[in-house]
Amino acid sequence: MKKIIAIMQPTYIPWMGYFSMIDQVDEFVFLDSVQLSGRSWQVRNKIKSKGQEKMLTVPIDKSVERDKRIINTTPYANEMWKKSHLGTIRDAYRKSPFYKSVMGFLENIYSKEYRSVGDMNIAFISEMCKIIGIQTRLYTSGNLMVIGRKDELLVNICKRLKCENYLSAQGSAVYIEKDGAGGEFLRQGIELFYFNYEHPVYTQQGENFIPYLGIYDLLFNVGFDEALNYIRTGNRENYRCEEYRKSILHI
Repeated sequence: MKKIIAIMQPTYIPWMGYFSMIDQVDEFVFLDSVQLSGRSWQVRNKIKSKGQEKMLTVPIDKSVERDKRIINTTPYANEMWKKSHLGTIRDAYRKSPFYKSVMGFLENIYSKEYRSVGDMNIAFISEMCKIIGIQTRLYTSGNLMVIGRKDELLVNICKRLKCENYLSAQGSAVYIEKDGAGGEFLRQGIELFYFNYEHPVYTQQGENFIPYLGIYDLLFNVGFDEALNYIRTGNRENYRCEEYRKSILHI
């Protein structure tokens, strides 16, 4: 079978679909060598607290100039935010069925010091993959020493890892499809697919189900042992490039 990979920036508390994408590919690359955006999912995500969405944001070190903030090198502001986030998480999920085991796991993750925002996100995601049973091989773009911009960078990573297929997030179509069907991927002979996922419903605290929360919510409600099974129920057949352009982009 042809090797398929995916490449994504390391997100703070990723949603279920992020882990589904990792689970569906042979190799996954954390795109940690690009610019850090201060209001992106790289530094914030949502949990459910008192029946509503609650945003948790990691404060970054503002002494680093904005145009020099790179995911794998930019540090967070201090250690105090970790205590604040853990306190908010405890208050939100203390009555959840898997509170004790999940809280212990998170306290261990947050207790460590990390070089950068990206390093913490990668550490959490990597540990999560191990504990819920995802066996995909993980890389970081910084360690692969690949250069380029936008889809050129992604294609160069694919070539570095000698893969024939690439699974892209739908949001990346904005620049991948800018210069024609499949852009640089198809020009370089790499078959392009777009990720297709339908958020599953699970037993969640509170009356109304809120989708697209960070993975913490799933863990507290279903536990580590069943998390991957729930994640996989949202999998749908991924779009081929041509199909995605016709049915979603209408071009």
